[in-house]
Amino acid sequence: MDLTEFAEEVGESGAVTIAGMATRGGPVEGVTTVMAPAGIEWLKPEEMTVCCGAGTAVNDLDEALASVGQRVAIAPTGTVGGALALGHSSIRRLGHGPIRDTLLQVRYISADGRVITGGGPTVKNVSGFDICRLMVGSRGTLGFIGEVILRTNPRARFEQWYAAAADPARVTPLLYRPVSVLTDGEMTWVLLEGDERDVTAQASGAGLSPADPPALPTTGRWSVPPEDIGSLTGHYVAEVGVGVVHHELPAPERTVDPVVRALTQRIKQHFDPTGRLNPGVDVLG
Repeated sequence: MDLTEFAEEVGESGAVTIAGMATRGGPVEGVTTVMAPAGIEWLKPEEMTVCCGAGTAVNDLDEALASVGQRVAIAPTGTVGGALALGHSSIRRLGHGPIRDTLLQVRYISADGRVITGGGPTVKNVSGFDICRLMVGSRGTLGFIGEVILRTNPRARFEQWYAAAADPARVTPLLYRPVSVLTDGEMTWVLLEGDERDVTAQASGAGLSPADPPALPTTGRWSVPPEDIGSLTGHYVAEVGVGVVHHELPAPERTVDPVVRALTQRIKQHFDPTGRLNPGVDVLG
């Protein structure tokens, strides 16, 4: 994919921000806004990899991968680049892994308008600094993602959400590799996938019944040690075993280790000395 035009739009000077489908924030007044290219460049089912523009809608990518029986571990909202830049894994993280493990190669536009490549199309070909993991969750403060190569996973033949009015600590030991386990302190929801007969047998043995997944509160996304989920109050839905809580209230202000903040600032200074990329965004909150 030719990123020349995208790089020219980003330029070499002046404040600039990047926007996708505005599902995770929109344009900033007084700041130049650019959009990454969209479209699937190639799909190699036999190698379980796909290359696409960062502006590609996740739903479009998911539809293309479904046609070959595969998927990526990215929540189905917004654009691929937006999801990676934000770094929030989907509620399937327990079974499918974190979003950072999905990215094999990234081509991004640097603060000085150059096209930079990090990572490689296969894990064995990667050497040097792990730019891919650095870019995931950087919120566009280190560079604007233009094109990515992603690792795909097989799509299960069957999947089903189940629920029970029970503590997840009672349910989960009876299950084999659940994809997701959610709780609101009273109910437990479980997503299982695999062969339909095996899934049905697991659910029956754990006392689960087919059900729709819960609606997730969207006000706050908290990070909580998994062992502390039982002490939460208010309306929430927690991802058991992951430590992510979707809460009705904004996330409480957290204290950032000064060493971590200093290191983050040094990295930012190295990648974007003038602070022109996504000005005002703090990856540490």
